[in-house]
Amino acid sequence: MIDLHLHLDGSLTPADILRLAELSGISLPQQTEDALRPLLEVTPGCRNLVEYLEKFDLPLQVLQSSQTIALSVYFLLRRLKADGLCYAEIRFAPQLHQKCGLSQEQVVSAAVDGLNKGIAEFGMPAQLILCCMRGDSNRDANMETVRVAKAFLRKGVCALDLAGNEYAYPTNTFADIFAYAKELAVPFIIHAGEAAGAESVWQALSLDAKRIGHGVRSIEDPGLVKKLAQLQMPLEMCFTSNLQTKAANEQDYPLCDYLQQGICVTINTDNMTVSGTDLRTEYRLLQKQFGLSADTLEKLCCNAADSAFLTEEQANALKAQISRNFAQWLA
Repeated sequence: MIDLHLHLDGSLTPADILRLAELSGISLPQQTEDALRPLLEVTPGCRNLVEYLEKFDLPLQVLQSSQTIALSVYFLLRRLKADGLCYAEIRFAPQLHQKCGLSQEQVVSAAVDGLNKGIAEFGMPAQLILCCMRGDSNRDANMETVRVAKAFLRKGVCALDLAGNEYAYPTNTFADIFAYAKELAVPFIIHAGEAAGAESVWQALSLDAKRIGHGVRSIEDPGLVKKLAQLQMPLEMCFTSNLQTKAANEQDYPLCDYLQQGICVTINTDNMTVSGTDLRTEYRLLQKQFGLSADTLEKLCCNAADSAFLTEEQANALKAQISRNFAQWLA
């Protein structure tokens, strides 16, 4: 009922894309929802994270105006509410939405407008996470993302993230970005332990990340597993996505190992459209694959409430809501 690792551009439906393309005046390669779906969703033959990330190209084309950015957040909140979620943190990279001249501040302002409209209409609380991007020529853009996150912190934005090709661009390359975030008191998450191994997670910890995006390959280092448990560092695990990007395989997926070690695991979708999933499906898949009890699944959901960028009072209210509604939601 809580999704903490959810990418905006990877979670828009084909119907959303058609509507946003119409508003943008963009001609799509296909004009029906069924025909668009293969362009937005990975196939079972997806070979790695790089191939997975190709599915973001089309959504980004229609997310280059204030109007479409605001609508995309609104559309996603509507979808999440219909799926029975009670809270979400939605992430995107402002620097990827500047092809038509918007500043990062304008991009985020539009997203906040869509967020506020969705919250008011659907009654589901949510916040935004701004992604810095891995790369070798975008330091200034990343620094600007940090400044914009500070300007909108607690005004719709709750944190920063680092996303992109983790294998090609090691986490510690971005130490200065997150030193600046710490200077401005902006909390941050880092994608780590997905395309790269345990060393990437160690680097994220050394930079003082508040959560680890994915972290599925932490299992490669027993010392790291113990450290994550000691710190009670939340892992934003995304089962279907992790299998599709070949970060893990189904038989050796380390969820139960992490639970046995006492790590704070959360369950998330990553990209609902790209991965062809939703949060309820993820919980049911894990229940079937690992024989998890209803109590364990509910605890995973409560972990998400405790790990969210919320006050203790807000987290407790969410956990009370989960306790009342989780069994019915999962059924």
